[in-house]
Amino acid sequence: MTQKYQRNLMKFLCILFACCSLNIFAQSFPSKPVRFIVTYPPGGSSDLMGRLMAKKLNDYWGQPIIVENKSGAAGSIGMDYAARQPADGYAFVLGNIGPALINPLISKVTYNMEKDFIPVAMISAGPNVLVVPANSPYKTLQDLLNAAKAKPDSLNFGTSGPGSMSHIATEMIMREANLKMTHVPYKGGGLALIDLMAGQIDFIVSDALPAAEHIKSGRIRPLAITSTARTSLVPGVPTFSEAGMPGFAALSWWGVYLPAGTPKDIQEKYHTALVKIMSDPEIKERFAGLGVQAQATSMDEFKAFISAENAKYSKLITENKIKAD
Repeated sequence: MTQKYQRNLMKFLCILFACCSLNIFAQSFPSKPVRFIVTYPPGGSSDLMGRLMAKKLNDYWGQPIIVENKSGAAGSIGMDYAARQPADGYAFVLGNIGPALINPLISKVTYNMEKDFIPVAMISAGPNVLVVPANSPYKTLQDLLNAAKAKPDSLNFGTSGPGSMSHIATEMIMREANLKMTHVPYKGGGLALIDLMAGQIDFIVSDALPAAEHIKSGRIRPLAITSTARTSLVPGVPTFSEAGMPGFAALSWWGVYLPAGTPKDIQEKYHTALVKIMSDPEIKERFAGLGVQAQATSMDEFKAFISAENAKYSKLITENKIKAD
């Protein structure tokens, strides 16, 4: 047996061993607790969704799913942390439109969504709602748009900060309706809603869930929602298309991502599990109560959706010169 033959044989055996090891690893996954990274603090929509999903995944896989809240920098700290985890399937992240798409477009982040992550599935999406104070003179979306057109920069709109979904959605409204209005940024949507109810600002495009409580109490009035279909969370409220802005849509969405390099078999195990748990009646009901629709797209569908969203928002952000503080 020649030395060359021996070297080739050893290479072959090493490759065979590595392939067998990966296959055995994938078949036994998960064999220990899995960490689920949530990029926002406890109590918010992302955290509540994550904990509901963790419980169902625990039941499905028979292993503890440990939620880790890594908040800060509008979700970017959590995404950076997730990008630096081992690509063995034992850590994954729930990323929403903010840190997964908008933040990299408006500020310098330490992660690259295309190079550092594998998008597994979009698991939920939901609308925002444009609301005005209860005593506002604007009864319909068209009333508000007409007033803004008649007196440019006369209307003030609140947001939960530069680059937030409330800001981006309003920038879209201004671009499509050819309007100029004054931006009043806050450190959170809750603070903006407080000032809205006090009459300090004219309107805000808010997450549907926190707005719904104040709509029910009669303290604010909804004019339109940003989805393509109405939602039971704010019943009777027309979509932007129905209210006079055809084709307008600006959804908040959430997806599951794995660190780049995670083996394909592990990716498939995640996707199979997500399809199963996101179709669970309890998950669907609880997510609906948060103002979003539970789902589990295919990996290709999620990638195509991300590409379309990126094209839409990058154009808007570039043209309107939107930047984070």
